[in-house]
Amino acid sequence: MTQHLLDHRANGRNPRTALALIGVWAVLALLLVVFQAAPLIVGGLGLFTLPALWDLVSNRGSGLRVTDQDLHWFSGAKADTIPLPRIKTVRLDRRLDLSYRVSVVLRDDRRIRLPQDCVPAIDRLEEVLHKAGIAVERHPFSLL
Repeated sequence: MTQHLLDHRANGRNPRTALALIGVWAVLALLLVVFQAAPLIVGGLGLFTLPALWDLVSNRGSGLRVTDQDLHWFSGAKADTIPLPRIKTVRLDRRLDLSYRVSVVLRDDRRIRLPQDCVPAIDRLEEVLHKAGIAVERHPFSLL
């Protein structure tokens, strides 16, 4: 019987994303109305909010499951299952924006990069991977 060590799920409808969008749009409206900024510039800045708006509208699901036999991740239409014996190590690279990039390094030295939206809290992920017997490498502030 398979034992679930971690079952993390998330969706695109996140209250923080909605609040951030409302905040950015309020600032853009303030620039447009109060400061009389050029509409073309405000519209150009507003284009940067479209990916977050798409996440809210599409409500794409994502997640990561670690069992005693495999590691399974999914993000939208992409998914993969990796048996634990094929995993050499999991690499956690801290980026300059203080987020983490998670890469699964296989025994044949191929790397599978996990999508950001399917990764749970890094401390919890590291704890579960150690419990599953997978080596974890932390690399602070990697530029590549």
